[in-house]
Amino acid sequence: MTALISLVLFDMDDVLSHYDRTARVNHLSVLSGRTPEAVHRTIWASGLEDRVDAGLISDDEYLIAMGELLGCRITRDDWLAARRASISPNLEVLALAQALSARYRIAVLTNNCRLVTENLQYLNPEVAELFGTHVYASASFGAAKPASHVYLRCLDVIGIGAAETLFIDDLEVNVTGAISAGLQGHVFTGAASLSRELERRKLL
Repeated sequence: MTALISLVLFDMDDVLSHYDRTARVNHLSVLSGRTPEAVHRTIWASGLEDRVDAGLISDDEYLIAMGELLGCRITRDDWLAARRASISPNLEVLALAQALSARYRIAVLTNNCRLVTENLQYLNPEVAELFGTHVYASASFGAAKPASHVYLRCLDVIGIGAAETLFIDDLEVNVTGAISAGLQGHVFTGAASLSRELERRKLL
């Protein structure tokens, strides 16, 4: 099984990077004058994030809708600053990815809008520098993980077969979706357990 692996495909938030939604919410709270609790409820309970991650609305429509929900104008720079505040690199996992890159192809598939991948050098420079152009947002594929065709369309772009791909995500539902699409999968719980799994598969 391990000999077939040609690509290791990573999730980004809470795998390659630590994701602090509270920091993002607090930033939007200052912009809008609403309490953090109201911002969280207004944005995430509305399903707006899910719609943009699935590519059901454009980035511009997303920013307009967010502004309407929060009662203020949200510019791209505002959004990017809030998103940047939520990201910090997981250096241990990035080191594992760097080691893998000597023998295997590596890429990222993240449930996010195109604003993330188009501005990755600003938002997440460590991931941008390691993965280059091989960071893919679910919005580009018209759905979000765990929909099977998201993984398959991503792999079509990369040019790798599903059976040759190991997918790593912190959410079990997303790993299950990948396995259903024919990929191999690992549920991420930390750098140490990931390292053991990679060694078990003889990838490191």
